Amino acid sequence: MQETKQAANRVAKNTGILYVQMGLTIFLSLYATRLILAALGAEDFGIFNVVGGAIAMLTFLNTAMSAASQRFMSFAQGEGNFNKQKQIFNISLILHFFIAITIVILLEIMGYFLFDGILKISPDRLNVATMIYQFLIISTFFTIISVPYDAIINSHENMLLVAILRIVEITLKLGIAIFITYTSFDKLYVFGLLMASLTVFLLIIRQIYCHKKYKEVTINFKAYYDKALFKEMTSFAGWSFLGSAASMITMQGMTVLINSFFGVIVNAAQGIALQITGQIMAFSNTMLKALNPLIVKSEGEDNRDRMLKASITGNKISFFLLAFFAIPLIIEMPYVLDLWLKDVPKYAVIFCQLNIFRSMVSQLTITFPTAIGATGNIKKSQLVESIIWILLLPVSYIMFKSGTAPETIYINLIFMVIGFSISRIYFTHRICGLSIKKYFEDVLLRALIVALVTAAVAISPILLMSEGFARLIIVCLVSSIVFLILILTVGLNISEKTLIINMGKTVFTKIIKRS
Repeated sequence: MQETKQAANRVAKNTGILYVQMGLTIFLSLYATRLILAALGAEDFGIFNVVGGAIAMLTFLNTAMSAASQRFMSFAQGEGNFNKQKQIFNISLILHFFIAITIVILLEIMGYFLFDGILKISPDRLNVATMIYQFLIISTFFTIISVPYDAIINSHENMLLVAILRIVEITLKLGIAIFITYTSFDKLYVFGLLMASLTVFLLIIRQIYCHKKYKEVTINFKAYYDKALFKEMTSFAGWSFLGSAASMITMQGMTVLINSFFGVIVNAAQGIALQITGQIMAFSNTMLKALNPLIVKSEGEDNRDRMLKASITGNKISFFLLAFFAIPLIIEMPYVLDLWLKDVPKYAVIFCQLNIFRSMVSQLTITFPTAIGATGNIKKSQLVESIIWILLLPVSYIMFKSGTAPETIYINLIFMVIGFSISRIYFTHRICGLSIKKYFEDVLLRALIVALVTAAVAISPILLMSEGFARLIIVCLVSSIVFLILILTVGLNISEKTLIINMGKTVFTKIIKRS
């Protein structure tokens, strides 16, 4: 019981640090996007989303791949095996170096075909787009070889460093946005170069910090090589990489597909949707950064019960954190985009609404891949998810060929996520012993009641008031009140309410003592 309380307090502390960081960065990020769109214009912004937009996918790839290394590192920490942590770090470096080389070669081959007729980019902007693609490849290499360092930081639950680096990143991104607003050079070229340079700079900072801070970050391939561990990590990383690569190819393929059928202006709308969704998902993803190491360490300590409880609760809380902001935002999306941007690209509203809804569905099973990964048995689950990912592109292509609207691809994405959710529930049941009945009763049913009732009540001002700032405030206020009441009465069970209250008391007490 004492260990569970300490773990909960640690999660609360780390979550608090990350939320402070998020509060400082979310406004700056949205403002930077507004400046970038205004400086580049819809066409160049769309071009960057097609070519340099893959840079944004590197964050996703980095997170997914670091989860594999983090699994072994956190598991070894749970076992209390320091020498094994050194072995894991060195083997992880070798693996990711070869992965980086492979990805760079594949990207160069893919670029040959992309710029030879697949992408719809005006001839006068083709050279700039090609250079941005090369910047992307350089960023990709550095991102992949730095994965072991990200895994070290996350396994140590060093959320203060994560927060500081995020603040530095968004501050520099705002500086880039201001610079390209006034530069006399080609704005798109400068933006692509500086964004790629920013990625490399932050990754180098992580490497330097880890070598100075953590003793297990010692490079000695000969001394810390273990054949059996190498084989185990290679298998795990291979299957994990399959899922990561399938998702990255599909998400970037969506961009290329939209560009091929509808042009760069619709890609600009897609870029806006990704920005909005990324910012509001930060609220739920912040909690997951603090929770995921606990899930893996619990399995390393052979505490399956605590691992499953953390996973189930994590899904529910993650959904609630996202839905709290997502419901009023979906309802008032036309006005919010008009308020945020000077010129709202066509299809931006519907893209944002559908993508946010897709993210809400995903949160209901978001911790299960971590739970499955903690056991080390990921082969079948990754294979199924990869197949589901890849199916999105041919299905969407056929539908676009038949004349469907651009938003069709996001509708398909929602069905794809539902497929993921079913797969995750099944494999968590088979591999980890999840009670499907408990999950449906304690997570899915409670989440649906809270979300549907809140949405039904929050939409009522739309019927009574005309669009404007006053209506936006009313919708947000009504949604928040109803949502919080429903969470306390329906959403959380008794043990979760007690846990959250105790975590809140612990954090409040620490704040009082320090002040």
